[in-house]
Amino acid sequence: MTDGTVAPAEGTTSKSELLANLEQEGEIAADYLEALLDIADLDGDIDMDVEGDRASVSIIGEAPGAQRSLQRLVGQDGEVLEALQELTRLAVHRETGERSRLMLDIAGFRADKRAELTTLGEQAAKDVKESGEPVRLRPMTPFERKVVHDAVAASGLRSESEGEEPQRRVVVLPA
Repeated sequence: MTDGTVAPAEGTTSKSELLANLEQEGEIAADYLEALLDIADLDGDIDMDVEGDRASVSIIGEAPGAQRSLQRLVGQDGEVLEALQELTRLAVHRETGERSRLMLDIAGFRADKRAELTTLGEQAAKDVKESGEPVRLRPMTPFERKVVHDAVAASGLRSESEGEEPQRRVVVLPA
C-alpha cells in the first residue's frame, strides 16, 4: 500500500472486515427472526450488536404482555432458545457459507442467566480460595460454562471443563 499502512496478510481479515462480517451475520439473523416472529404472530423488537468476536441478536418485548408471550420462545431452562439459536446460526450459514457463533437472547433470558452464572463462578472461586480444594459445579451448557470460566478467570483462578455432553461441568481449581 502506498499510504504507509500495511495490508493484512493473505488469508487474514482486517478488524473492519471482521466487524462488517459480524454485522452482516446480525442482519441475516434479524431478518430470519423477524420472519419467525411474523409466522408465530408474536410482537418483539430486534436489537443487533457485536460483542467481542461474535454477533449478538436480542428479541425484546416492548408492548404490554409481549415479554410474557416471548417466554414461549425461551422455553424451560432456555431449551427453545438454544434450538432457535442453532436454527438462526444455520440460516446465517446458508446465506454466508461461514460457520456462525451468533448469540441469541430472548426477553433478557441470557442476560439474566449471565448475571446469575457470574455470581456462581465468583462464589465457587471464593470457596476454592478458602478451602484450597477443587469445586465441581453442576452440568451446564456451553454458554453457561463459558460465563463461569470467565468469572473464575476474573477472580484470579483457573477452571476446566470435564465430562461428556450433556453432563459436562466446570471444575474450579486452586491456584
